[in-house]
Amino acid sequence: MNTVELIRKKRNKENLTKDEILFLINNYTKNKIPDYQFSAFLMAVYFNGMSKEETSALTEAMLYSGKVLNLNSIKGVKVDKHSTGGVGDKTSLILAPIAAAAGVKVPMISGRGLGHSGGTLDKLEAITGFRTNLSLSEYKNVLKKVGAVLIGQTKEIAPADKLIYALRDVTATVESIPLITGSIMSKKLAEGIDGLVLDIKTGNGAFMQKQENAVELANSLINTAKAFDKKVIGFVTDMNQPLGNYIGNWLEVYESIQILRDGKKNDLTELSLILAGAMIYLGKKSKSLEEGIEEAIKILKSGKAFDKFVEIVKAQNGKIDLVLHPEKYPKSKIKEVIKANSAGYLSEVNTYELGMAAIDLGAGRKTKDDKIDPKAGIIFNYKIGDTINKGVVLAELHSDSKVGIDNAKKRIMDAIKISKVKPQKPKLIKRVIN
Repeated sequence: MNTVELIRKKRNKENLTKDEILFLINNYTKNKIPDYQFSAFLMAVYFNGMSKEETSALTEAMLYSGKVLNLNSIKGVKVDKHSTGGVGDKTSLILAPIAAAAGVKVPMISGRGLGHSGGTLDKLEAITGFRTNLSLSEYKNVLKKVGAVLIGQTKEIAPADKLIYALRDVTATVESIPLITGSIMSKKLAEGIDGLVLDIKTGNGAFMQKQENAVELANSLINTAKAFDKKVIGFVTDMNQPLGNYIGNWLEVYESIQILRDGKKNDLTELSLILAGAMIYLGKKSKSLEEGIEEAIKILKSGKAFDKFVEIVKAQNGKIDLVLHPEKYPKSKIKEVIKANSAGYLSEVNTYELGMAAIDLGAGRKTKDDKIDPKAGIIFNYKIGDTINKGVVLAELHSDSKVGIDNAKKRIMDAIKISKVKPQKPKLIKRVIN
């Protein structure tokens, strides 16, 4: 086959065959196709899209570029959750122990922060000693022993994705639905799962800001999962404000502990229980989604989910003393507050700007070599529709950097709108796609 001919074909809006896609992926992974040619192919896909069949073929080629884990030796149905990311989205830390406590096996390969959104790996690594770089044999052992495991992408898992993602990042081709689908599904299918729960964010803090784009991505992911005979449920959920009240790596672990151990209730609790319920249902531990949610609520109330979280942390070398006594965690050198200078209702939050403010404080990376400060972040006290009295603390900022605090303060003040008219509260679950 000829690489130039295949680029031309896709440029001219023609469909590629499975073998043609396999040729492109295999040869790029083996360094036989240079970056400049593969960049041209990615841009052709970005503009012209891919059919369902092409997207499945792309996913398959990326999936089999590395190892596909066989978890048949571990009894039970294996179910994972994937979120497209947002600000304050820490559901994995809550739902993995709930689903595992229900008897579902939860193999999770998670990512790091991307742009304005935080990453599950960075949050877990805020727990001193927590290892996300387990070998594949360690990964299997923890899953077998504890029922849940959370690691990062290894060299053996979908190496084509790692190469292609790095190129997409620097060629302005990240926001392509077929390319996003291939990237997500190649990693998820490589885990050895039987079922997958999808949480597709939409709103001003999401990568898919328009709901129709989020639905399109959800359908693409679901169609691809079904092509590989996997059980799947998709939720389109709101990201027009942070999920929960805490933004930043350790702060998000702390809020997860508040929910798992202390029964804190907010939008984060609600969404975590719905997603955990879907995992319990796909894991055949309930007869319906509703029954799965009821089971998740029972497990959370019983304290079994927190016990399972402690077990996961211990199995992955994390310091459980910090989970049992989170007040012992080191504090940021500087803490400042933002107070409301008028009364009314919280009517709007620019969630993207809050994510960027957390990065200013040290909770994320501006360049790939930046070191994260796990203590840094924001406690955001209110939700859209809440009554705001003049002088109340809207947000607390935590950082070791005075410059970071000053920059974040300005961003947050510009990102919040208080109005005299009470706005409608955003609907948390926009759509369920089964």
